[in-house]
Amino acid sequence: MSENLRSQVVTQGVQRSPNRAMLRAVGFKDEDFNKAIVGIANGYSTITPCNMGINQLAQRAEIGIKNAGAMPQIFGTITISDGISMGTEGMKYSLVSREVIADSIETACSGQSMDGVLAIGGCDKNMPGAMLAIARMNIPGIFVYGGTIKPGHYNGRDLTVVSSFEAVGEYSAGKIDEKELLAVESQACPGAGSCGGMYTANTMSSAFEAMGMSLPYSSTMAAED
Repeated sequence: MSENLRSQVVTQGVQRSPNRAMLRAVGFKDEDFNKAIVGIANGYSTITPCNMGINQLAQRAEIGIKNAGAMPQIFGTITISDGISMGTEGMKYSLVSREVIADSIETACSGQSMDGVLAIGGCDKNMPGAMLAIARMNIPGIFVYGGTIKPGHYNGRDLTVVSSFEAVGEYSAGKIDEKELLAVESQACPGAGSCGGMYTANTMSSAFEAMGMSLPYSSTMAAED
């Protein structure tokens, strides 16, 4: 069976000359029209540390797909950071964003007749959103986790974003002063990666790996590694 069975509808035959003309503009050569087209659903954004390291993974995936004999097509999808929108009206959009992500991946892959998809996500809703899309489409798919954040450090202890929430409570109770509150806030999230604990992102990544839908051992990788 041809590996590009689905994408043949946009790459094969005289009637598809205009379609191929468009694809040539994004890098396709004569020999590429017989290759499978694999979408890379790129969850990169600088909205949240969870997703800010993902673009490098998408670029490496693009190289890997080409080396494997297929043609990659990168497209973006959204994210909402619960950690940033928490306590605001923005949280009304959080769960809804999962459906928007799933819809956007399905729309791009089905609208462009892609033969497979590799989805890369990091924040809470990117992950189940990608899996919903993969389940709906019935094309080969795999999920790649953007990775967890490394711990912050303050006063001899490891920190996560939850440490900052806890510090707010301690400050409100008069147990720490404003200086220590700021110190915890400044050190809690040291760089790229999803929230450092068994919260939604890391539990989802573990579940996906156990289901065989992501790369082995990827659920425990730090984003910066």
